[in-house]
Amino acid sequence: MSDSATLGVFFFLAAAFPIAALAAAWVFRRKPKVKKGDEKLLPYECGVDSIGPTWGRFRVNYFLYALVFLAFDVEIVFLLPWAVKFGRLGLFALIEMLVFIIILVAGLWYAWKEGALRWY
Repeated sequence: MSDSATLGVFFFLAAAFPIAALAAAWVFRRKPKVKKGDEKLLPYECGVDSIGPTWGRFRVNYFLYALVFLAFDVEIVFLLPWAVKFGRLGLFALIEMLVFIIILVAGLWYAWKEGALRWY
């Protein structure tokens, strides 16, 4: 099998497995018979009935933490293959990766300076 055929099979299986799992869950799910006004249609939050308005505000810091985590998570996606093939890539790839890391460190410094990492 050629490399492109292997890659094509990999992408097909990577798409087919989640689709098959979702289809199987939909086919074999329990289909409840619910009448309108039934208690099953009420919102449920940890077993406690809600009192008053249920919409609450969340602080933006939670989302900023998630964005900073996502940036460094994506960094690992690029660093791991680079580290595996480091011996073959040469000096140019080393310089490219250093520039990439410098950009990420600058982003972290900016987030820190703006107070995005303060949890209060």
